[in-house]
Amino acid sequence: MAANEWDPLLPERSRQTGRNYTGVLTKSIVYALTLLLFVIAFALTIASIALPSWISYHSTVPPFHYSLGLHRRCSSLTDTCEPFPQYEDCHGEDRYFCSMWRSVGFLMTFAIVLMSMAVVAYMVILSGGKRLRETGWTVLSLIIILSVAVQVASMALVAYLFDNDDRFSVGLEFGDAVASWKLDKSFTFCTVSWCISFFCAVTVVVAARILPSEGGYELIPDMAAASEAQN
Repeated sequence: MAANEWDPLLPERSRQTGRNYTGVLTKSIVYALTLLLFVIAFALTIASIALPSWISYHSTVPPFHYSLGLHRRCSSLTDTCEPFPQYEDCHGEDRYFCSMWRSVGFLMTFAIVLMSMAVVAYMVILSGGKRLRETGWTVLSLIIILSVAVQVASMALVAYLFDNDDRFSVGLEFGDAVASWKLDKSFTFCTVSWCISFFCAVTVVVAARILPSEGGYELIPDMAAASEAQN
């Protein structure tokens, strides 16, 4: 193979001189861009935990709003929020619901821990050398995928309770109006968060598989000599 046909990804000058070339899109750039997206996903996950809006119902006539979060429930009648689930919510027939709901809270907290680890992994890879950027994607993508799996499991539990628990099966009547339950903002935030995280993981893996090694384009001495002889 002729020296100037060695790698089509190299510019003509690099193929002739044997100089290293990193290209426009490098692994460092991919890591940096996906880190920005992942931080957004991280913020959405935190918001989904902080906002008491996983399941709620809203009535316009009369105006009334009631919402359930992982750790609080809020009512517009009192304009206050209180811890949820409480002691009386975890006994008798409600024990099953209480255990499931607390499991969701635990899983989402675990997702935060995993996402924090992923951010640390991002920082280590970006601040490290070429070797870390070449091999660090395996650990990083694994941590991100685990966080995605945990968030999907949390959403599945909430969706299961929403579809099967009796408290969400009927609407609440207010005179002639009926307020029905719905999955609210926190559920949406969690969905968007794991979708972005999954995209980041896939992008990192694809970049590691497809993009050439940074600064790794260097002609073999014999090929470089042949190139000079041709010139």
